[in-house]
Amino acid sequence: MNAWPLRQLVLRTPRLELRPDDDEGLFELVEVAKQGVHDPAEMPFYVPWTDTLPDDHGFGMLQHFWGMRAKVAPKDWTISFLVRHEGEVIGVQDVGARDFGVLREVNTGSWLGQKYQGNGFGTEMRIAVLQFAFDHLGAHIARSAAWLGNHASNRVSAKLGYVHDGTIGAAPRGERLEHVRLRLDAANFVRPEWNVAVEGLADCVQLITS
Repeated sequence: MNAWPLRQLVLRTPRLELRPDDDEGLFELVEVAKQGVHDPAEMPFYVPWTDTLPDDHGFGMLQHFWGMRAKVAPKDWTISFLVRHEGEVIGVQDVGARDFGVLREVNTGSWLGQKYQGNGFGTEMRIAVLQFAFDHLGAHIARSAAWLGNHASNRVSAKLGYVHDGTIGAAPRGERLEHVRLRLDAANFVRPEWNVAVEGLADCVQLITS
């Protein structure tokens, strides 16, 4: 087994390539974030990390991703896939699980640089990890979440077959917002005409399906 089992993993869609984060890619991701991720008047994230970017220049971002990578373990893992279009990093797509071998559930989250939004990339990269989870890892349920007013994210979820699974209150900027929990059962997944291509899974499958 490779010393870092996720090193060779790659997902490919018709337009995108997704690979687990590496340091060089993370520096590219920081630059994407600095160019804008969302309207500054709104906060689409549960943790308002974009508010600190002007002051820390991405230091907190790097710490977050390094920390997630360092904590990967068979019963608790998150893979942060750097998403590339035509060789350039455009965003990140997370998929993770706890006690996957028993629960067969995954959680997903993502963001795209603002200038890459509106081209269907967000849908395509989420489909990539859903097919990866359902078809290659044997997941039964995928969970996600979005603010009640995040219409773009909620439209993607509805299009793919997610259903509402309750709400939880949160205050990322000190004002209460409703966070909508979403659930997608494998049987209800609305699939595209294409299938994700997966390479390098053999080296890491035991790590993430135990």
